[in-house]
Amino acid sequence: MQLDLLFFLISRLRRDEPTAIYELSIRDLAALTGKQYHYTYLRKATEGMGSHMFEVEDEHEYTQLWLFQYVRYLKGQGTIQLKLSELAIPYLFDLKDNFTSYGLAAALRLSSKYAKRIYQFCSQWKDKGETRRFELAELRKMLRLVDDKGNEKMRQLSELKSKVLDPAVKQITEHTELHVGYRLEKKGRTYQSVVFTVKPQALAETIPFDLVATTPTPPGLAAHQVENAARLLAQIGIITPALIEQILSTPAHVVACNKFAHDVKTGKVKAKSSLAGLLLTVLGLKKSSSTDPLFDAKPAG
Repeated sequence: MQLDLLFFLISRLRRDEPTAIYELSIRDLAALTGKQYHYTYLRKATEGMGSHMFEVEDEHEYTQLWLFQYVRYLKGQGTIQLKLSELAIPYLFDLKDNFTSYGLAAALRLSSKYAKRIYQFCSQWKDKGETRRFELAELRKMLRLVDDKGNEKMRQLSELKSKVLDPAVKQITEHTELHVGYRLEKKGRTYQSVVFTVKPQALAETIPFDLVATTPTPPGLAAHQVENAARLLAQIGIITPALIEQILSTPAHVVACNKFAHDVKTGKVKAKSSLAGLLLTVLGLKKSSSTDPLFDAKPAG
């Protein structure tokens, strides 16, 4: 649950508002992950996140920092309001830079906490083909299989494989843009380390909404309407920033985009070549032509 909240928070970070108060809709999070989040457990999760101390050290200084200034639960709204610690913000943006919007969405859809953590560091090695070598003792610490007193969970390699490694790589491969495997390496007669193989692949499932839409919600609209419109623009290849901003900042355009997406999905509207061109025509941002063979729109009625 803490990792779900962390990834969801990272997806909402805005560089133009680095010190803003962030609101997380638990309804949106549940729709994305397919899980239910109960108030009592959410409170325990944010308590644990807020009380954890992070250490940062360089050649000039050693810093202890915490993630939140405060966490506020808005009763009856299903919303958590977070005020981030100013010192923590740059490190969260560094973490955000390790992911694409699809990567963040994929990480949220992983149900295994071990899969989430393995996916996180495999993402950093996807251009290399495999990760660095991890000693098994190091891996256990990274996966929180060793508590503060040094007690280990799943000490037997067979248990580590069957309950952690095999389910994690299977889930990552099925739900994300990475095909992940692993190999165990021996030192003498004993397995001492593991290397994860990482290859890009096509996403196995559709991401339900754009996690990184940066356009403010226009008055009179809900955030999900803008997010759905942003997703449509990305899917049909409208990627010019100025054009995206123009469309998403205009309420009538956002409403038209949502209707257009529904009509395409239900077969009421079809384009022989370019859905992008047809949408821009519908929005009045491109002149239509009765002799243009690219478009074939059925009546919406």
